Amino acid sequence: MFVLFEEAGKFMAGRVLSEAEASAQVELDSGKRVKVKSANVLIKFEKPAPAELIAAAQSQAQAIELEMAYEFSPDEEFGFADLAKDYFSAQATLTEQAGMLFKLFDTPHYFRRAGKGRFKKAPADIIAQALAAIEKKRVIAEQIAQWATDLGAGTCPEPIKEQLYKILFKPDKNAPEYKAVVEASRATHTAPLELLQKAGAIASPYQFHWKRFLLENFPKGTGFPAITAPPIADELPLAPVQAYSIDDSQTTEIDDALSLQGLGSGTVTIGIHIAAPGLAVQPGSPIDVLGRARLSTVYMPGYKVTMLPDDVVQTYTLQEGRDCPALSLYVTLDEATLEIKGSETKLERVPIAHNLRHDQLDAVVTEPWLLDPTFEHQNTPQPLPALREQLSFLYRLARDLKAKREVVRGKPETFNRPDYNFRLQGNNGAEPQGDETVLISIRQRGAPLDLIVAEAMILANSTWGSWMAEMGVPAIYRSQASLAPGVKVRMGTKALPHAGIGVKSYAWATSPLRRYTDLVNQWQIMACARHGKTAALVAPFKPKDAELFAIISAFDTAYSAYNGYQGAMERFWTLRYVQQHGITELVATVFKENMVRADDIPLVLPVMGAQGLPRNAKVRIKLGEMDLITLDVHGTVTERLDAPVDAAAPEEDEGDDEEVAGPIAIAVDVNEAPEGGSDNSAS
Repeated sequence: MFVLFEEAGKFMAGRVLSEAEASAQVELDSGKRVKVKSANVLIKFEKPAPAELIAAAQSQAQAIELEMAYEFSPDEEFGFADLAKDYFSAQATLTEQAGMLFKLFDTPHYFRRAGKGRFKKAPADIIAQALAAIEKKRVIAEQIAQWATDLGAGTCPEPIKEQLYKILFKPDKNAPEYKAVVEASRATHTAPLELLQKAGAIASPYQFHWKRFLLENFPKGTGFPAITAPPIADELPLAPVQAYSIDDSQTTEIDDALSLQGLGSGTVTIGIHIAAPGLAVQPGSPIDVLGRARLSTVYMPGYKVTMLPDDVVQTYTLQEGRDCPALSLYVTLDEATLEIKGSETKLERVPIAHNLRHDQLDAVVTEPWLLDPTFEHQNTPQPLPALREQLSFLYRLARDLKAKREVVRGKPETFNRPDYNFRLQGNNGAEPQGDETVLISIRQRGAPLDLIVAEAMILANSTWGSWMAEMGVPAIYRSQASLAPGVKVRMGTKALPHAGIGVKSYAWATSPLRRYTDLVNQWQIMACARHGKTAALVAPFKPKDAELFAIISAFDTAYSAYNGYQGAMERFWTLRYVQQHGITELVATVFKENMVRADDIPLVLPVMGAQGLPRNAKVRIKLGEMDLITLDVHGTVTERLDAPVDAAAPEEDEGDDEEVAGPIAIAVDVNEAPEGGSDNSAS
């Protein structure tokens, strides 16, 4: 005795070894023995052999005309054997019955399963929909196959070009464009990105990086809705100072300015004045919603995406010639010893006399010019002569503040490497296209004007951070437990020491026009300034406020992404600089095994031939091919330029090693089956 039965959606047949009321022991042709439920047994027969019956039934099923079988089937529920008798004859053979069973089972869009060997025909409208879906699926499958063939042949179909960034970085794995890339990648044994490059899908390497960044961080674009900056309602007193900002020429969000009073009197007061959008922009307001959505301005060579609309920024920026609302910290010092005597925070209007641009003045405001009253330049631009005495004192103060922080740090801060400025010729702040001529200039880290601003901002951020903690007002702090390797800077709501800076607490508060954390902290500081010891009761954010933690988490994620993109774009333009100047060799310094840093441009790259060379060894390297998509470039050491020494290389400041931009991470998984500003951290 043989039986034909269904198991997990498949038809099998075998010889019955034993049979009970609810099951049977069946031996398959392979010799395997299985236990079959009686409910799954559909046909019992004595001949032919099981394999012969299944083969004959499959052939018979293919010969059955589906539409005719549908016409012969009754409207009510029926069994496969009954339909076989109606379709073939009243004496339908075993093969014909089994063939009908297979046909009904394989066409669920015509016949719905209703139990053991029983079916019910589907309504005509449902069949029409199913047939349309099947036809659509067939057409899509043919399209996927054609697209995959085109990709393999080096041509990218237009629909795939249109979905390029989504396919690579945020794919819909059921989309035909994605499936075509996966299929072509498997067929050609080529990684998806390389496949698409070869097929000409990526016309502009710059646009590739830019559009990827937009897709991941600004899927709705970088534009702002029409919005009006609210006026500051407070009647603010006018400060008796003449303040000046010190920024780069490209800076439009002028957050901070400085003033100095009392020179020559023995007691000096430095004013640190911060733009005060927090006086008008309230938590939950439309502008706040915009700021919280972006969290920071995004910087890149030649361009930036601002946190707030430009009209809003210009309303609150510290523009020269205006009396600007500001949050001011006044720090009183002994003029001779530079000992801090006290501090006071005020909300006021501050006259901004000058917007100084350090990239235009660094060559003039040098250490000799600041420290030696007799030192003169041939042409000193205005208004520097009138500010010389103040800048000299501020530089003296900055060096003293830095030295005191270094005592707390336990070691000096080092500025062994320069900063680099990028300029795109003819760009004028417009969105770059990637073919601009790039200029890279060096600006030595720790230049006097840079140091003056950095130390003033550290003083303000640390002073306000400690003050809020004393008031019991929560804030967003940055802290670092120690300078030990691997100990990172963290953000939180507790005033903890920042070992890297050398202060007992540090709260970003000096860039409220370009960092959302600073705007949040500004609201908290303003509450302290207005309400004193009762500030904790009225501040926008209360202790253990879940909103603060949510802001920290979102800011950390966004700021990391923005900094990563800035670094990638600086690397992109550095590689373009190398191309534009025909540079094939570089002088570089080894900073760890098989990794070097170019001496004259901001480029870090892996090299061959550096094995065994000590840190800080000088080498000449020959550049290999570079890829502007992956931002990848390698080199080969051709010559060592310095004499080997036995002395240990001097230690560089922690956290100075940039990461090399590696291959771009691609979301396409060819192994998975498809389913149906650069802002200074101190300031």
